[in-house]
Amino acid sequence: MNANHHETSGLSRTQQITLRGPAELADALPFVLGFHPTDSVVLIALHGEHGRFGGRVRLGIPRSPREWASTADHLAECLVEGGSRSGARPDGIVVFLCQDPGAGETSRRVMERLRPFAQLLRIACGALDIPVYEALCISDGLYFSYCCPDARCCPPDGTPLALSGTSVMAATAAYAGVQVRGSLRDMESRFQPPGGPGEEAQRAALDSAAAAIVPQILEDTEDEGREKVREATLRLARDILRRFANPQAAEPIPTGDADTTGAMGRICAPGGPAARADAADDALVATEEAATLILGLQDRVTRDRAAEWMEGWEGTAALRLWRVLSRRCVAPYQEHAAAPLTLAGWTAWSGGDEPTARVALGLALEADPEYVFARLLHQACNEGLDPESLRTCLRTERDTRLASQEAAPATARSGGVRSPRPGGGQALRKPGRQTGGGERRPSAGVRPGGPATGKPGSGTPRHGGQRGTRSGR
Repeated sequence: MNANHHETSGLSRTQQITLRGPAELADALPFVLGFHPTDSVVLIALHGEHGRFGGRVRLGIPRSPREWASTADHLAECLVEGGSRSGARPDGIVVFLCQDPGAGETSRRVMERLRPFAQLLRIACGALDIPVYEALCISDGLYFSYCCPDARCCPPDGTPLALSGTSVMAATAAYAGVQVRGSLRDMESRFQPPGGPGEEAQRAALDSAAAAIVPQILEDTEDEGREKVREATLRLARDILRRFANPQAAEPIPTGDADTTGAMGRICAPGGPAARADAADDALVATEEAATLILGLQDRVTRDRAAEWMEGWEGTAALRLWRVLSRRCVAPYQEHAAAPLTLAGWTAWSGGDEPTARVALGLALEADPEYVFARLLHQACNEGLDPESLRTCLRTERDTRLASQEAAPATARSGGVRSPRPGGGQALRKPGRQTGGGERRPSAGVRPGGPATGKPGSGTPRHGGQRGTRSGR
């Protein structure tokens, strides 16, 4: 399977627009998702007499046709169950199969090859008493209908999609402030190692960091080594956040420690602002620094404390850092990317960037399907919950930890006990992978925390922050 985890969500906008026919449905898909899906099957729920868009599910198209039947049943059930939880069972469904031709293949050949999958999706939805109103294949700038038999409107050789930005949907989306962030493949590439000669140096740095850090996390019976690793990891991460926020004030990285070509050998094409920004960020993080952070974040407590960098300038800088670390998880350390990818998904979701959050969390679950923190965040994001409840919990845990640290010297002198949690804040307990050594074990520790969220270099806490784009349960 291309992907192991689906995405579900209701539409984030309430602008009303009437779509007439397969052409306008195909043109609307990127605006509904926030990106151009590549190699994806997408189901969108329709509600009411006029077919109002509702929830949606997206999954990578399975490589093996033997998986198509089970995948069709799974997607149909997910879409219907999601609608039922929100009290709106779908009245109909629209199916999209998006895949570009392979070598020596045409768009029409892609459509014919995927036709049995489209039929299985229609059968699966029909078994739940929900009709499929339209099933479209989108391939290499053309769309094909599996439902319309009229060759005058849906010719067998396909129909070109509307030019970008020329449709009514594009105009409405622009007015509503909806952005299409490129293709899914492009969004995923920002979190993946690009390849190139720089990978060997990063791999060597990861080997050295693993040899030094993993024993301290696993083998220190007094927890002294583990706590030292936590503090060193968080201190380095804070320094890099400030480096990102004030790149002009950053000390130059010694030649040879960082790949100055950016992104470990990535060649940034002119006109690619995202690629240039990623390359600039990569140049600010040395290979040894990246390796230290990647290994340190395998500890659950360290990862949870880093999750507090979610708002203001820290949230912006943290998302950039988690992207860098995800790109540095070269083979055979791909599974280690689950931690920075999950942090990237959380930070993006907390900042209102749901498309990026879903992409990052989906990649985290591909790296490690059992990474519980990613699974919980992925489900919450897809169900349209408000991240403010988790932000509140993180702030409470930070304040509790800081208060405990301030009270510790006085408590030690007086022989007293720890003060209770202010306000009875509930602790989050989301276990994750502990180390890079392939061994999973529970770890004790405090809950998420981090530095204050004032301006770079400030020690003044700030409890506010940008709310998410969607309120929920």
